[in-house]
Amino acid sequence: MTTEPASHVPGGRDRRLGSLIITIFGLYARGEHNWLAVASVVQLMADLGVEAQAVRSSISRLKRRGVLLSRRHAGAVGYALADSTLETLAEVDVRIFERSRATAEDGWLVVVFSVPESERERRHELRTTLTHLGFGTAAPGVWVAPGTLAAETRRTLVRRELSEYVDIFTGDHFAFGDLRSKVRRWWDLDELTEPYADFIRHYRPVLDAASSGGITAPEAFRTYIPMLTQWRRLPHRDPGLPLSLLPPGWNGVTASVLFDELNNTLSAPARDYALAVIHGHG
Repeated sequence: MTTEPASHVPGGRDRRLGSLIITIFGLYARGEHNWLAVASVVQLMADLGVEAQAVRSSISRLKRRGVLLSRRHAGAVGYALADSTLETLAEVDVRIFERSRATAEDGWLVVVFSVPESERERRHELRTTLTHLGFGTAAPGVWVAPGTLAAETRRTLVRRELSEYVDIFTGDHFAFGDLRSKVRRWWDLDELTEPYADFIRHYRPVLDAASSGGITAPEAFRTYIPMLTQWRRLPHRDPGLPLSLLPPGWNGVTASVLFDELNNTLSAPARDYALAVIHGHG
């Protein structure tokens, strides 16, 4: 069957390797007392076509960034996820595995912010955070998202110590103009459509092959890790807008269904294989 080798995962090489490693830690370290041996990570990444030295270099970069922490367990060298990384992954899990699409009845979330000119870096961080949460821009300094993102937005802004710059409002779009047209201005839906189309194009044949011919645990692992790494970027770019405001046949729905089917098919055998490797080095 066709799998996606590590070299095809979007992004620069360092970012790509780091993302694959974080995916492995996020899936398997949290159930193993938040620790994985370096040897386990090296072996699992080898299954994805990545050489040992590149893996060790990428782990070192993640350590310098504070994403991973160096720890020893039973005499073995290994790493754990930092607390901030664990918090981020918990948020990502909700977006990936518990996502929901808003309806018109959910209303809207409006964020208004003002950051002093002397704190430009914080302004950039705030804008980046809101974009990552899925907000669109209604006007300069006025950002909008479906009301379903209220709790996540509040938690994220507090955790990143950005709440002092922000006011958050909830409500309905009362007037004026066609809301569907406004949504097309507030969000670049074409930019969202393309990565969904790429995901569908690549992974529909993978699912068809796995469903018809079966799949071994190592094959499932080699497919699942890159697939999940690619997918986890997409829900953060898609705010989950009501279908009534989206173009007919919105391919984000098709991609979401495909992801769920891939996850149901691949996650268990991939986990079986990964845990066999991890326990072999434990």
